[in-house]
Amino acid sequence: MPVLPDRLSRPALTSLLAAAALAVACAVGPAGDAWAQQEPASAAQAPQAETGTAPKTEAAPQTTDAEPKTESAPNAAPGAEVAPTAAPVPAAPAPTFRHAVSLMGTPKYPAGFAHFDYVNPQAPKGGQVRLAEDGTFDSFNIIVPRGTPAAGMGYIYDTLMASSSDEVASEYGLIADGVAFPDDFSSVTYRINPSARWHDGTPITPDDVLFSFEALTKNNPSQRFYYSHVSKAEKTGDREVTFTFDQAGNRELPQIVGQLMVLPKHWWTGTDANGKPRDIAQGTLEPPLGSGAYKIKSFAPGRTITYERVKDYWAQKLNVNVGKNNIDEIRYEYFRDDTVMLEAFKADQYDFRQESSAKNWATAYDFPAVRDGRVVLEKFEERARGVMQAFIPNLRRDKFKDPRVRRALNYALDFEGMNRTLFFDQYIRVNSFFSGTELASSGLPQGRELDILNSVKDKLPPEVFTTPYTNPVNDGDEARRNNLREAVRLLKEAGWSVRDEVDPENPPGFFERVLIFVGASRPVTHKVLRNAAGEPFTLEILLQSPAMERVAVFYQPALQRLGIKVSIRLVDSSQYINRIRARDFDMIVAGWGQSLSPGNEQRSFFGSESADREGSQNYAGIKNPAVDALIDKVIYATDREDLLAATRALDRALLWNEYVIPAWTLNYSRTARWNRFGHPTPLPTYSFAFPEVWWFDPALGAKAAAKPSATPSATPGAAQ
Repeated sequence: MPVLPDRLSRPALTSLLAAAALAVACAVGPAGDAWAQQEPASAAQAPQAETGTAPKTEAAPQTTDAEPKTESAPNAAPGAEVAPTAAPVPAAPAPTFRHAVSLMGTPKYPAGFAHFDYVNPQAPKGGQVRLAEDGTFDSFNIIVPRGTPAAGMGYIYDTLMASSSDEVASEYGLIADGVAFPDDFSSVTYRINPSARWHDGTPITPDDVLFSFEALTKNNPSQRFYYSHVSKAEKTGDREVTFTFDQAGNRELPQIVGQLMVLPKHWWTGTDANGKPRDIAQGTLEPPLGSGAYKIKSFAPGRTITYERVKDYWAQKLNVNVGKNNIDEIRYEYFRDDTVMLEAFKADQYDFRQESSAKNWATAYDFPAVRDGRVVLEKFEERARGVMQAFIPNLRRDKFKDPRVRRALNYALDFEGMNRTLFFDQYIRVNSFFSGTELASSGLPQGRELDILNSVKDKLPPEVFTTPYTNPVNDGDEARRNNLREAVRLLKEAGWSVRDEVDPENPPGFFERVLIFVGASRPVTHKVLRNAAGEPFTLEILLQSPAMERVAVFYQPALQRLGIKVSIRLVDSSQYINRIRARDFDMIVAGWGQSLSPGNEQRSFFGSESADREGSQNYAGIKNPAVDALIDKVIYATDREDLLAATRALDRALLWNEYVIPAWTLNYSRTARWNRFGHPTPLPTYSFAFPEVWWFDPALGAKAAAKPSATPSATPGAAQ
């Protein structure tokens, strides 16, 4: 969710919380150099799929759990007269329920499977894991996009379906034990598991599902848009709820609904301990009732929160949960910034850290606990996501509307110098909105991809068809000078001219004015970029993370050489969130994480409808009919090859419109952990799933605690 120091911030929660925080705030969390650090279902996340990058549904034949029911008609008595009757109206066929759905074909696991392959079904239960967040929290309500929800809230709620971490886009029954939909995907019916219970023992019902959907879409603008194709939600049986869509053929809609986080209607419509009616539209620090594997044990507002494993959790023996949720307590400590957080890790004040700073990874982990094996440094390959991290200009402002201006800003970014000087040459430049996946475009369009692009050819830059997209390269002083010259040329074409002017903020003193008057000196001037109306080009780079400031400072001199007056504004998390919501910024450092199966979320990222909608992830304000048409091609792709072609076509349109100044990434997560935990071997294909499938190992824990850390301690919650 969070902007990271040299990279984008990661979401602290999943599902609804990701939408409430990440979609609104470009994410607000620990700092880092590359989006590549974010791991699905990582330490900072609940073990659910993120709504913004939802797994998709597939129309391939799938195993069913129930046979269609048939009813026999009553028999007439022999010889009796039978009055003529109208032909009976045939009853609608009973739905055929499936145990799972997958956008990629038949789900890997058949009905009745024992457990996922990547778990240890005999994993011991017990122990504690301590995690860390920066900033603060002030609410346990993850529905409304106001306030800052506590990290880990997704742990207390279950969703209709649960995702698999060794498949690209498959979901299996959790609260719902069956899912049914017609061949045209025009609706979906979920059947509630009769064993599903809230923590107070009350059964989970279709009314809870309908209440959750209504509360979510009414109170969260981002989710209202995300579920906008649901035209009707209704109870269609004692255990069934049906969602009808306003269109047919959208293959992922049934599966998106399956990610719905279900809330207890009876609790939210009840009263608190003081007899005051609860209001789901407002923030609250009353621990809410849940249905998941954990519940809130204790908390100190803004400083720490602890979740405890629910010993009689209704779904603990369900196949999607076997071997998971092994740790008894999950505790989050909050720190004022990443520097304090790092020192706290060294002092053994929390257990697991995803390192998002290249500098820290290269220089900060040479301490005794690493050398003697009590702290383990490990990199995990990223296979589950693509990414575009970038400097994002606000196209709602006139100065950024011309793509030549945005391309000029790209020419001014010296990534190679930045990578060498700041990042220890650990990164590669992002060159796609789906970087790191087979969805990324390359070379020139061909075949089906070219056919798709030709359908909107008159609305695309001609370079889409003639030139592979590349970022400018600064591989030496001459290249840097040439790139700045090209930037000046592009700005001039766009109506901006560089002028030498006396700096009004640094006027000459008395003696300097005398020397200038007699011709013995000249006034000191600076370059100013102005348009035809004489307006100067000013640029404020809005940041939330102190560690990201060094990146902006590195970028600043090249922009100033172009005559741009650059200011760098560092604000706290709350102010940052509010300014992003209000679109009150010139440029931010943010981005978009992409699943391996993109679909409806692209409308929220890049669609015209979302450009002016508060809380959407269309940070740039993109409004382009060609992009809209290509997004539809992605959503309505009929098979994997069609999806690849449509996504690559969309990628080219986004790149050649120069909507962002691409930043950097890497294809693995850098992690450090105190050596107290065991894990299955191998780990799942698409996640290292900490702490979801890991467990506390008492023997390792004793060794990790054998020697005190030599690093001075840091105080949790130091900013509070």
